[in-house]
Amino acid sequence: MAETIPFKNLHSREYQGHKKKVHSVAWNCTGTKLASGSVDQTARVWHIEPHGHSKVKDLELKGHTDSVDQLCWDPKHADLVATASGDKTVRLWDVRSGKCSQQAELSGENINITYKPDGTHVAVGNRDDEITILDVRKFKVIHKRKFNYEVNEIAWNMTGDMFFLTTGNGTVEVLAYPSLKAVDTLTAHTAGCYCIAIDPLGRYFAVGSADSLVSLWDISEMLCVRTFTKLEWPVRTISFNHTGEYIASASEDLFIDISNVQTGRSVHQIPCRAAMNSVEWNPKFNLLAYAGDDKNKYQTDEGVFRIFGFDSA
Repeated sequence: MAETIPFKNLHSREYQGHKKKVHSVAWNCTGTKLASGSVDQTARVWHIEPHGHSKVKDLELKGHTDSVDQLCWDPKHADLVATASGDKTVRLWDVRSGKCSQQAELSGENINITYKPDGTHVAVGNRDDEITILDVRKFKVIHKRKFNYEVNEIAWNMTGDMFFLTTGNGTVEVLAYPSLKAVDTLTAHTAGCYCIAIDPLGRYFAVGSADSLVSLWDISEMLCVRTFTKLEWPVRTISFNHTGEYIASASEDLFIDISNVQTGRSVHQIPCRAAMNSVEWNPKFNLLAYAGDDKNKYQTDEGVFRIFGFDSA
């Protein structure tokens, strides 16, 4: 029997609604809804049927007064999504009503946001290299720390007792949680580290860097296991698929790479027309959402994102 080529003959679909470019795409925990955050100051929520082809309904989440730079869903609640904006606020939305249920005014322009895997805390990073941690239930600040180096994407491990910061120095800073005491500094790359993803099986984490490489780390040993070398430009966004078998990475290269985590080999490339800002795999199916700096023929932002992995276009 011939070996099946993964992701061959699969299609991408395009989703239009935003008026300016999409900075962030994220799936809810059940894989049924996708949220997109845009420079147009809105987030939108889309119901996606993995095997369906119905007209997609979307809901607009309005209230931010600046770009929605990143968003993430409550890992334990399929209808709650948090947004981080340049307007200095973090907002929590209930997508059943489309209303903002909580908001916190922070001290700077927010660019990164991530949930603790048990859903109790949210960490937010801003342009001034400050990390703020909020208790989700009360939506109150419980930790705040400014770092004296460039802090990029942030993440907790699966058990929530370690917190990772990617830095402009090419390191990954590993902090204990909740004490935020420094545990380790991993010299990961020769240029700044931009993004981090945690393997859903809890074995690895991956780091994307300005040196165009993605490195894979054994989380228990804190050692680099292998690198993925397909891209030629700074890696802006990475994501593991739900089985932990594949990793997607994207940059200013005009394709998204999908590589096998165990072999390090590239198995598929999705062509794209612009630099990518966000890629994220669905938590239940092999569907990959992606969004970038797409422009139309008049060189204005298209405001679209796409999802790859459908049997038909």
